[in-house]
Amino acid sequence: MAYRSIAALDADLVDCRACPRLVRWREQVAREKRAAFADQTYWGRPVPGFGPADARVLILGLAPAAHGGNRTGRMFTGDQSGDVLFRALHEVGLASQPHAISLDDGMELFGVRMTAPVHCAPPQNKPTVDERDRCGHWLDAELDLLMPTLRSVVVLGAFGWQAGLRAFGDLGWTVDRPRPRFGHGARTVIRRDGRDLSVFGSYHVSQHNTFTGRLTPAMLEDVLIAAATHAGLSCRTPPRP
Repeated sequence: MAYRSIAALDADLVDCRACPRLVRWREQVAREKRAAFADQTYWGRPVPGFGPADARVLILGLAPAAHGGNRTGRMFTGDQSGDVLFRALHEVGLASQPHAISLDDGMELFGVRMTAPVHCAPPQNKPTVDERDRCGHWLDAELDLLMPTLRSVVVLGAFGWQAGLRAFGDLGWTVDRPRPRFGHGARTVIRRDGRDLSVFGSYHVSQHNTFTGRLTPAMLEDVLIAAATHAGLSCRTPPRP
């Protein structure tokens, strides 16, 4: 189905029930809750993308967190991975504030939109390939709507890298063969109708990566700056020790 706007896409996306395992899990989490959020009403539905419909940079993650996006209803909002990402975006001048805690916290992204190849929280943060593929038409539609303004993509993690390149291939973009390998700092250029789009790789902002130092704030900020600069967005380089 072709959508005429991001708003129309999101309105249909949040009612999706295509993946039985993910529907059961997201709703179970929303009922049982985490003790720290026992007084809150969980979103418990597919989580749409977040950011302007005319974004020049797209950040592509993996899937909403069970007690993050699945609770708050917004990508990367309300969990520790999101804390790292939004802080980095704010440091380089692409977000209005360093913390994202709820839908009504006033967060604004400047020229950047974030989404995921899977829109429901998966058990153990591990969607299956079938679930990724079943959810793929939402990503295809979102990418198609963003194409008039999109200039670069930041992919967080190998899962998103594979899903993103597959989606671009579905939309008629030429992806190098053999398919470019994921790695932090990886960059590939895809092409369609005489137009280039740069895809940048970064380790995911998971707690495993950030707690162990595999991904540092400076590493993430450098990738965001490279993607934003390529897209013609104004950003800043934070002071470094």
